[in-house]
Amino acid sequence: MNDKPFAESCEQNREPILAVLAEVFADCRRVLEIGSGTGQHAVYFGAALPHLVWQTADVPAHHAGILAWLGDAALPNVRPPLALEACASDWRDTRYDAVFSANTLHIMGWEQVECFFAGVGAVLEPGGVLAVYGPFNYGGAFTSESNARFDAWLKARDPASGVRDFEAVDARARAQGLVLQRDFAMPANNRTLVWRRME
Repeated sequence: MNDKPFAESCEQNREPILAVLAEVFADCRRVLEIGSGTGQHAVYFGAALPHLVWQTADVPAHHAGILAWLGDAALPNVRPPLALEACASDWRDTRYDAVFSANTLHIMGWEQVECFFAGVGAVLEPGGVLAVYGPFNYGGAFTSESNARFDAWLKARDPASGVRDFEAVDARARAQGLVLQRDFAMPANNRTLVWRRME
C-alpha cells in the first residue's frame, strides 16, 4: 500500500471536482482521463460514478503508479492506462462521450496544449463533454497572488509551462467545435471549465 504514489492535492480537490463531474457527466458513459497522474482521481471518481467506464491515460512513466491504485481498488469500470503523449496520434482512434483532465494544461508547453485540444476534437463524440480542472488567468491577469507565485515556480522549472489564459484555451476549444457551457469556481483559486461538442 505504501509504495503507491500519492498527491495531497488529489485528496484536497477530489470532492469539489466530483460534485461538478456528477452533474456534467450524468448522461455520459465513456470518459477518457488525460493525465491520470497518480491514479487517485480515477479510483475515486470511478467508484463514485459507476455509470462511467473510466479510461485512464498518461505518459508511460506514470503507469506503474496508476496500476498500483487500480489494483488495490479493483473497480470493474476503471480501465488500465493508455500510453498518451499529447502530440502523438495513436490515442485518437477511440471515441468517448466525455474527456476529463486535471492540472495538466499548465504543465504542458503551449504546443502540447494545442495538441491536447486537437486530440480531444478527434476523440470526443458529437454532444460529448470536456471538463478541465486547474488554474486559469482571465484577461491576461492572475486571479490571485498564489496563482502568480505558482506560475513563477512553474516557469522556473520549465519556461514553456505556466498558468494558461482562459481566452487562449477557449479559442483552441472553439476551433474544435467545443462551446463553453460552464465555468465553475473551485477551491484554492482553481476553475473547472466545461465545454460541449455541438456538431
